Amino acid sequence: MNEALTWILELVQSVDPVLRTILTGVAVLLETSVLVGLIMPGDTVVIVSSTAVDGSVQYFSLVAAIIVGALCGESIGFALGRYFGPWIRASRLGARIGERNWVRAENYLARRGGIAVFISRFLPVLHSLIPLTVGMSGMRYRQFLAWTAPACVLWAFAYVSVGSAAAGSYRELSDQLHYAGYIFVGIVVAFVLLIVVVKKVLSHFEEKYMAGRDETRTDGGARKP
Repeated sequence: MNEALTWILELVQSVDPVLRTILTGVAVLLETSVLVGLIMPGDTVVIVSSTAVDGSVQYFSLVAAIIVGALCGESIGFALGRYFGPWIRASRLGARIGERNWVRAENYLARRGGIAVFISRFLPVLHSLIPLTVGMSGMRYRQFLAWTAPACVLWAFAYVSVGSAAAGSYRELSDQLHYAGYIFVGIVVAFVLLIVVVKKVLSHFEEKYMAGRDETRTDGGARKP
């Protein structure tokens, strides 16, 4: 397994660091705008790219590229929602997303406000829909940016740190342990599973919160003064 994993890591590392960093930033930009995130997993792109990190300069350069790419992508999503939101929603693409997801994003934003923008960065589907939905809402761009920027920073540092640490540990142990490849895979799989669990917990918590708000409003509306 070590031979195959070494070949893959060397293949990624053979790409020019500047080009690799730029491509990762562009991939994240596309993933967070124009609904590409519903198809292309940006998480995977970031982890693969981070395995080639060599030194602090490449580490912080990659993190910066990911943050800039994410912020630019979400800003594009915001602008598309502000100027073309209703048209996108009524289009064939909007129909594929499903009216249920559009309504879910609208309700989530209406009831959670800026917190919804922050948390949606870590939630499937919503992280691509929320920027568009915010653009169609009355939230100002400055307020949107204030909530999404910290989430993008946290997301970038978490993924790059794990990917680079796993690859670095493998390279140090590969000549000493024949099962070093399994350690690398174990670290990545454990991180991915942790992310999946966190996303599910967040989704469950937010769905429960939304359901609780619905019940409160229904009960409140049923009562007469």
